[in-house]
Order: sequence, then structure tokens, then C-alpha cells
Amino acid sequence: MARAIVLREHGAPNVLRSEPVDVGPPGPGEVRLKQTAIGVNYHDVYIRNGSYAAWMALPGIPGVEAAGVVTEAGVGSGFVPGERVAYLTPHYGAYASERLIEADRLVRLPDAVEDTVAAAAMVKGITAWLLLHRVYVVRPTDRILVHAAAGGVGRILCAWASHLGAEVIGTVGSPEKAVLARRSGCHHTILYREEDFATRVAALTDGRGVAVVYDSVGRDTFAGSLACLAPLGHLVSFGQSSGPADPLPMSALAGRSLTVSRPVVFHYTADRVLLDEAAAALFGAVAAGTISIEAAGTFPLDEAAAAHRVLEARGSTGSLLLLP
Repeated sequence: MARAIVLREHGAPNVLRSEPVDVGPPGPGEVRLKQTAIGVNYHDVYIRNGSYAAWMALPGIPGVEAAGVVTEAGVGSGFVPGERVAYLTPHYGAYASERLIEADRLVRLPDAVEDTVAAAAMVKGITAWLLLHRVYVVRPTDRILVHAAAGGVGRILCAWASHLGAEVIGTVGSPEKAVLARRSGCHHTILYREEDFATRVAALTDGRGVAVVYDSVGRDTFAGSLACLAPLGHLVSFGQSSGPADPLPMSALAGRSLTVSRPVVFHYTADRVLLDEAAAALFGAVAAGTISIEAAGTFPLDEAAAAHRVLEARGSTGSLLLLP
């Protein structure tokens, strides 16, 4: 029997409990995957605590990304046993030692990309690529603001945007995280607990503001993020670690012709062509050293609750992994 973390009720991390599960053989277009590394994302926290209650029916197995090895391949899957693969998927079930998954969600791993790197990179890295190349196309002349610049997605955003020639401003929670953000390509760091980030952004940009704000924090930063935008600026709200933002009257955007978007990576990667393009760009950027994917901590699969506690305490400066 395989083992999985089964969520039967919403709540604190202790509702994540390990149970035996029967995986079974793959059907047409599916593979059975022996998982070697599983990514932990803030999306999983929202699933667990009920913020995204409509996204996954209970009981269910959380988790949306992992890497592993194909052990059985269903008819028409296009894969063979022994192939190394990784995935991100809106069809939950990653918190498991083995699982069935649709083959069209899988990407083959280059030999140079380790399983742990792939599991840490699929959601965060592809999200960063989409934010920089599809949701808002960052240009070399842009000034941008990245919240949680020392976090998993934040550090990738800083590095990639800096590589594209943008001037990157990042908010962080401590001097130690400021060092990490600067190492990742952030040109200016703001300790948001010690100073008002909107006031500092205005000073850094001579009052003009930034072209785009990447905000994964939500309620605590949303209003300030809007205030940081230059005319025609764009606010990308792609997370809510502090809770959902308050409702926004459309008239609040009119004064500077601002725009706001709330992208979800799964909607973009439902297009197989775009998924392949994003994965190729991600693995290429890793190989070239443009971005660095680091596991900030690893936990045995059965200790998923401990990983969630670290993530919610904002004690992580990179990706957390579960190892079956």
C-alpha cells in the first residue's frame, strides 16, 4: 500500500494525517507515478484551512506538484516505465508516495535537473515565468515591486526580472531576508515592518511609482500596492498569505488608469503548448544559472503538518519539500 496525507476536515496543520491508500493501475492516458519529492505551496495551506474550500472536495489528498518516476504507463499515455517526470496540476493528490496522474500534466525532466529541484520549481518557477512573460510583460526599462521578495516565488521573480533588465524593489520582513533578496537580484529592499513601503517606493522612484506590483500577501499590502503604481500600472495579486484583500471599487482605478489581475497558474498551464513552453524556459533558466532553485527545508511525507507550520510562520526563504 502507498501512503498519503488525507485531509478529512479543514483546520490547523494537525488535520493533515497520514493514511494507507490503494493506488491501483493506470487507465488510458494515465501513468502510475512513484514520487520522489513533493513541493509544498501556500496554495496547500489555503486548501487545508478552508480558504479554498470549493477547490477540493473532502476527503481529499492535497498537493499540486511533485517529481518522480513512471512505474506503469496506461494505453496512450506516451510514457514508459522508468522515465523521470515532474508536474503541476489542479487535480490534487501530490501528498502521496505513489499516485495516478493524467499523462498530459507531466513534463519529462532533463538529466541535469534533479528531482528535488523540479519538485521545488514547477509551481513557483512556472508561476514566476507566467507573471513576467504573460500576465505582465516586464521590459528592461521597468521598475517593479515584489512583495515577499525572499520567499519561494519572490526570489525567483527578483532574479528573473533582474536578468530581464528591470529595476527590482522588494519588501522583506527582516534584515536577514533582505540579504537573501539582494543576492537574488533585488536592487532595493524595504523592511516593511519598520517603514511604510508605499512611501519608500515613492522616494525610490522620484514619486512616479512602479510599472507593476507582484503581490502574494493580499489584505495587508493590497491598498499600499495600488498606491505604489505609476499611471497605467498593473497590480498582479497572486496570493493572499495575510488573508483576502478587501473588495475594490472600480472607480479606485480610474485616477491613474490602473489595472488589476488575479492569475491562477493552472488556468494558464491547461494549454499544453504553454505548459511545455513554460517548462522549457524554467529548466533553461535553471541550467543557465539565471535563477536558482533551493529547497529551504525537507520533511518526511508523514510530517506534512510540520512543513505547513513553517510555511505559515513565514519562516521559509525558499521551497519546502516532502520526501516520501
